[in-house]
Amino acid sequence: MKRKGQNLQESMIQPAKRVNIVSLKLVRESSVLYMERRIQSPKDAYKLLKPFLADADREVFVVVCLDTKNQPTAINVCHVGSLNASIVHPREVMKAAILSNSASIIVAHNHPSGHCEPSREDIEVTKRLVEAGGIVGIDVLDHLIVCPDRYLSLKEKGYI
Repeated sequence: MKRKGQNLQESMIQPAKRVNIVSLKLVRESSVLYMERRIQSPKDAYKLLKPFLADADREVFVVVCLDTKNQPTAINVCHVGSLNASIVHPREVMKAAILSNSASIIVAHNHPSGHCEPSREDIEVTKRLVEAGGIVGIDVLDHLIVCPDRYLSLKEKGYI
Protein backbone atom coordinates (compact mmCIF):
# COMPACT_ATOMS: atom_id res chain seq x y z
CA MET A 1 0.00 0.00 0.00
CA LYS A 2 1.36 3.46 -0.99
CA ARG A 3 1.53 6.29 1.45
CA LYS A 4 0.33 9.81 0.73
CA GLY A 5 2.95 11.80 -1.18
CA GLN A 6 4.75 8.70 -2.45
CA ASN A 7 3.43 9.24 -6.03
CA LEU A 8 4.65 12.83 -5.89
CA GLN A 9 8.16 11.73 -4.89
CA GLU A 10 8.25 9.07 -7.60
CA SER A 11 7.20 11.55 -10.28
CA MET A 12 9.99 13.93 -9.25
CA ILE A 13 12.65 11.27 -9.86
CA GLN A 14 13.31 11.15 -13.59
CA PRO A 15 15.81 9.13 -15.54
CA ALA A 16 18.93 10.93 -16.72
CA LYS A 17 18.56 13.02 -19.87
CA ARG A 18 20.90 12.15 -22.73
CA VAL A 19 22.53 15.31 -24.14
CA ASN A 20 24.12 15.15 -27.57
CA ILE A 21 27.66 16.41 -28.10
CA VAL A 22 27.74 18.18 -31.47
CA SER A 23 30.00 20.18 -33.71
CA LEU A 24 28.97 22.65 -36.37
CA LYS A 25 30.63 23.17 -39.68
CA LEU A 26 29.92 24.90 -42.92
CA VAL A 27 29.90 22.63 -45.94
CA ARG A 28 30.98 24.06 -49.29
CA GLU A 29 28.65 22.76 -51.97
CA SER A 30 30.26 24.58 -54.91
CA SER A 31 31.84 27.91 -55.77
CA VAL A 32 31.74 30.73 -58.30
CA LEU A 33 34.42 33.11 -59.53
CA TYR A 34 33.79 36.76 -58.69
CA MET A 35 36.02 38.92 -60.85
CA GLU A 36 35.49 42.22 -58.99
CA ARG A 37 36.72 40.62 -55.73
CA ARG A 38 35.04 43.28 -53.52
CA ILE A 39 31.47 44.49 -53.30
CA GLN A 40 31.64 48.27 -53.35
CA SER A 41 28.08 49.11 -54.42
CA PRO A 42 24.60 47.61 -54.74
CA LYS A 43 25.31 47.19 -58.45
CA ASP A 44 28.30 44.97 -57.64
CA ALA A 45 26.11 42.81 -55.41
CA TYR A 46 23.45 42.65 -58.13
CA LYS A 47 26.03 41.40 -60.66
CA LEU A 48 27.06 38.65 -58.24
CA LEU A 49 23.52 37.60 -57.36
CA LYS A 50 21.64 37.98 -60.64
CA PRO A 51 22.54 34.46 -61.86
CA PHE A 52 21.15 32.97 -58.62
CA LEU A 53 17.95 34.98 -58.41
CA ALA A 54 16.78 36.66 -61.59
CA ASP A 55 15.17 33.66 -63.31
CA ALA A 56 13.90 31.74 -60.27
CA ASP A 57 10.21 30.89 -60.41
CA ARG A 58 9.78 31.27 -56.63
CA GLU A 59 11.09 33.72 -54.07
CA VAL A 60 14.62 32.79 -53.05
CA PHE A 61 16.28 34.56 -50.11
CA VAL A 62 20.09 34.55 -50.02
CA VAL A 63 22.76 35.80 -47.65
CA VAL A 64 26.10 37.04 -48.98
CA CYS A 65 28.74 36.75 -46.27
CA LEU A 66 31.51 39.34 -46.42
CA ASP A 67 34.92 39.67 -44.78
CA THR A 68 36.33 42.91 -43.34
CA LYS A 69 37.30 44.10 -46.86
CA ASN A 70 33.78 43.50 -48.25
CA GLN A 71 34.99 40.48 -50.19
CA PRO A 72 32.30 37.82 -50.49
CA THR A 73 33.29 34.61 -48.73
CA ALA A 74 30.05 32.65 -49.02
CA ILE A 75 26.56 32.74 -50.49
CA ASN A 76 23.88 30.87 -48.59
CA VAL A 77 20.41 30.14 -49.94
CA CYS A 78 18.60 30.79 -46.70
CA HIS A 79 15.04 30.17 -47.79
CA VAL A 80 13.03 29.18 -50.84
CA GLY A 81 9.48 30.44 -50.65
CA SER A 82 6.42 30.38 -52.85
CA LEU A 83 5.58 32.42 -55.91
CA ASN A 84 5.11 35.62 -53.90
CA ALA A 85 6.26 34.99 -50.34
CA SER A 86 9.27 33.89 -48.34
CA ILE A 87 9.27 33.63 -44.56
CA VAL A 88 12.69 34.65 -43.29
CA HIS A 89 13.78 34.50 -39.67
CA PRO A 90 16.85 36.40 -38.40
CA ARG A 91 18.12 33.23 -36.73
CA GLU A 92 18.46 31.48 -40.11
CA VAL A 93 20.07 34.49 -41.78
CA MET A 94 22.63 35.00 -39.02
CA LYS A 95 23.46 31.29 -38.76
CA ALA A 96 25.33 31.28 -42.08
CA ALA A 97 26.99 34.60 -41.29
CA ILE A 98 28.22 33.41 -37.91
CA LEU A 99 29.50 30.09 -39.27
CA SER A 100 31.31 31.98 -42.06
CA ASN A 101 32.95 34.38 -39.57
CA SER A 102 31.42 37.29 -41.45
CA ALA A 103 32.10 40.90 -40.63
CA SER A 104 28.99 41.94 -42.55
CA ILE A 105 26.32 40.60 -44.87
CA ILE A 106 24.19 41.62 -47.79
CA VAL A 107 20.83 39.91 -48.07
CA ALA A 108 18.80 39.64 -51.24
CA HIS A 109 15.72 38.03 -52.65
CA ASN A 110 13.97 38.01 -55.97
CA HIS A 111 10.49 39.06 -57.01
CA PRO A 112 9.42 36.57 -59.71
CA SER A 113 6.66 39.00 -60.71
CA GLY A 114 9.32 41.41 -62.01
CA HIS A 115 8.03 44.26 -59.80
CA CYS A 116 10.96 45.45 -57.71
CA GLU A 117 9.09 47.64 -55.24
CA PRO A 118 9.56 46.44 -51.64
CA SER A 119 6.55 45.07 -49.80
CA ARG A 120 5.74 46.01 -46.21
CA GLU A 121 7.10 42.57 -45.21
CA ASP A 122 10.38 43.24 -47.08
CA ILE A 123 10.86 46.42 -45.09
CA GLU A 124 9.94 44.79 -41.77
CA VAL A 125 12.29 41.84 -42.35
CA THR A 126 15.09 44.25 -43.21
CA LYS A 127 14.59 46.19 -39.97
CA ARG A 128 14.59 42.98 -37.93
CA LEU A 129 17.76 41.75 -39.65
CA VAL A 130 19.57 45.04 -39.02
CA GLU A 131 18.56 44.84 -35.35
CA ALA A 132 19.65 41.19 -35.04
CA GLY A 133 22.93 41.97 -36.79
CA GLY A 134 23.59 44.77 -34.34
CA ILE A 135 23.14 42.35 -31.45
CA VAL A 136 25.54 39.72 -32.81
CA GLY A 137 28.03 42.19 -34.30
CA ILE A 138 27.39 41.55 -37.99
CA ASP A 139 26.44 44.60 -40.07
CA VAL A 140 23.64 44.24 -42.60
CA LEU A 141 24.97 46.45 -45.40
CA ASP A 142 22.04 46.17 -47.80
CA HIS A 143 18.95 44.24 -48.82
CA LEU A 144 18.52 43.89 -52.57
CA ILE A 145 15.39 42.95 -54.42
CA VAL A 146 16.46 41.33 -57.68
CA CYS A 147 14.30 41.28 -60.78
CA PRO A 148 15.22 39.89 -64.23
CA ASP A 149 16.32 43.24 -65.66
CA ARG A 150 16.90 45.49 -62.63
CA TYR A 151 17.28 45.61 -58.86
CA LEU A 152 16.28 47.78 -55.92
CA SER A 153 18.54 48.55 -52.96
CA LEU A 154 16.72 49.10 -49.67
CA LYS A 155 19.80 50.99 -48.45
CA GLU A 156 19.62 53.41 -51.39
CA LYS A 157 15.90 53.85 -50.68
CA GLY A 158 16.71 54.82 -47.07
CA TYR A 159 15.34 51.75 -45.26
CA ILE A 160 18.78 50.87 -43.82
